[in-house]
Amino acid sequence: MNFITVFRKEMQEQWRTYRFLVVAAVFAAFGLASPLLAKFTPEMFKAIPGVTPELQAALAAIPAPTVSDAIAQYVKNMSQFGILLALLVTMGVVVQEKERGTAAFFLTRPVSRETFLLAKFAALSVTFIASMALAAIGCWYYTLVLFSPLAWGPFLALNGLMLVVFLAYMALALLASTIAPTNGVAAGLAFVALILLGGIGALPSIGDYFPGRLFSWGVSLMLGGKGTAWPAFWISLGVIATALLAACLIFRRQEI
Repeated sequence: MNFITVFRKEMQEQWRTYRFLVVAAVFAAFGLASPLLAKFTPEMFKAIPGVTPELQAALAAIPAPTVSDAIAQYVKNMSQFGILLALLVTMGVVVQEKERGTAAFFLTRPVSRETFLLAKFAALSVTFIASMALAAIGCWYYTLVLFSPLAWGPFLALNGLMLVVFLAYMALALLASTIAPTNGVAAGLAFVALILLGGIGALPSIGDYFPGRLFSWGVSLMLGGKGTAWPAFWISLGVIATALLAACLIFRRQEI
């Protein structure tokens, strides 16, 4: 059984388990809502009744929202919920099949363990790519309506960089799902990876080499900045490759 056949099976699984629909719905909602929140949140604060004169003066001083606010809101929403979704939809894909015994049944066919894992990762990647396309279209359209059109080149680059970050967390969650004997352990390992990457990435200087730096690079591209974060980009790709390689090597030696 070749990779394409297993990949199709995994895509069908994405649909049957509603992973595709859930990820697409969440991303599309935040893509549409981000420009709306940037546009109307200041106005909602100003419309709050019964505030003190001092607070009214502070609210009146809030500058009018701009395209930059819409982009910042989009990246904030996507970074928070995208990483969380990457972990949640991935951390059980292998361990659940091991617990139910379906992995052993499937691997009795002429399917290599590497194909089994990589097809899962590819199917999840397609789910995220399609979902992010919906989010990007929604954000671009409402930003056009409420503010002004976004330059497609930098906007595509921003979404591509965010996708790399999500894929890095998905690869780590897949590794956790491969290592763990139970779903609970897989969840724990996945969130340990989240805490470690987020915590270390927040440190000065060191953070420039971690995946989270790609979010700020994408925002900089949208705002016309010249700075880059190539070390973080290549390290993110290295995290993906290393996590997938480790998962394949570990899974090859496991008793199923």
